[in-house]
Amino acid sequence: MELTATELAKLIEGNIEGDGSVSLNQLAKIEEGAPGSLTFLANPEYEAFIYTTEASAALVEMSFEARKPLPPALTLIRVSDPYQAFAKILELAVDGDQYEAGVHPTAYVSPKASIGSGCYIGPFASIEDGAILGDGCQIHSHVSIGRKVMLGANCTLHRRVAIMDGCIIGNECTFQSGSIIGSDGFGFAPNQDNVYQKVPQTGNVVIGDRCEVGAGTTIDRATLGSTRIDTGVKLDNQIQVAHNVRIGMNTVIAAQTGIAGSTTIGSHCMIGGQVGFAGHIQVADGVKIAAKSGVTKSIQEKNTVWQGNPALPIRDYQKQQITLRKLIRSLALQRIEALEQKLS
Repeated sequence: MELTATELAKLIEGNIEGDGSVSLNQLAKIEEGAPGSLTFLANPEYEAFIYTTEASAALVEMSFEARKPLPPALTLIRVSDPYQAFAKILELAVDGDQYEAGVHPTAYVSPKASIGSGCYIGPFASIEDGAILGDGCQIHSHVSIGRKVMLGANCTLHRRVAIMDGCIIGNECTFQSGSIIGSDGFGFAPNQDNVYQKVPQTGNVVIGDRCEVGAGTTIDRATLGSTRIDTGVKLDNQIQVAHNVRIGMNTVIAAQTGIAGSTTIGSHCMIGGQVGFAGHIQVADGVKIAAKSGVTKSIQEKNTVWQGNPALPIRDYQKQQITLRKLIRSLALQRIEALEQKLS
C-alpha cells in the first residue's frame, strides 16, 4: 500500500501539518522509522523518539505540542487517537494482502459442502460434507473444517486451524494458526473398578461475530448443548476453554488462561494472563482479574477488580500483601535483635 500523507489523512479523518504530498509505503515503530514510513506517537514515554525519527510521517494527538525541534522532513498527521488510527491503517494494510478467490488444486472440498462467493481455499485444506462457508472467507493451508460446520462471511482461518463437526461460527471472525475449535471436552467418569471411562461429548461450539481466537487456543465442545463465545470476544494465544463454558460479549482474555468446565464469564470482562478458573462458577459483567490469579468461587459484584490466589478484591489483596511484608520485616528484626543480644 502506497499513499500520500494527505490521502492517508482523509482515510482516518486527520489533519496534516507539513508536506501532505510525501509518499508513504511502509509502517514502522517510532524508534525504527525510515524514510517513506509512517509511525505514531501514542505513549508519552516514547516522545523522545519523535525528535530523532527518520520516518516521513507520524500520527500524533490533536493536542500534541513539540518541546524540541522536529525533524525537518517529518509530516505530522493529527488525530483524536493515534493508536486507534494506526490500528485502522494496519487493518487496511492487511485487507490489501488478502489472497485471491479460488480453490487450490491440492485442497479437498466435499461436493456436499457449500462455498460462498469470493472465498480463498489454500493448499491441503479440507472442507467436509455439509459444511457451509459464507462469502469472502480466507481458508489457509492445512485448515480442517468438519462436517456440518457453519462459517459466517469474511472469516479468516490461518494455517492448521481445525473447526470440528457441527460448530457454528459468526461473521468476521479470525482464528490464528493451530487453534482448535470443538475438540472433545475432558469428561471421564470412574466405574466400580475405579477405571475412568470417557463421557461422550455430543454438543458443539457456537461463536458470535467479530471474535478472534489466538494461536494454539482450544475451545472444547459441550457435553450437551453448546460451549458459547459471544460477539466481540478476543482470546489470546494458548488459552484453554473447557466444555459448556460461556464467555460474554466483548470480553478479552490474555494468554495461558485456563477456564474449567461449565464456568460463565460475563460481558466486558478483562482477564490477565495465566489466570485459572475453577469449574461451575459465575463471573459478573465488567470484572477485571489480574495476571496469575486463581478464581475459585463465583464473583457476583459487577465492575470489580480481583487479584491473588485465591483471588480477592484488589484492595483486600493489597492489604494482605502489606500485612505480610510487615510481618516478615518484624520477624527479621526480632531475629536481628536476638543475634545482637547474643553477640553482646
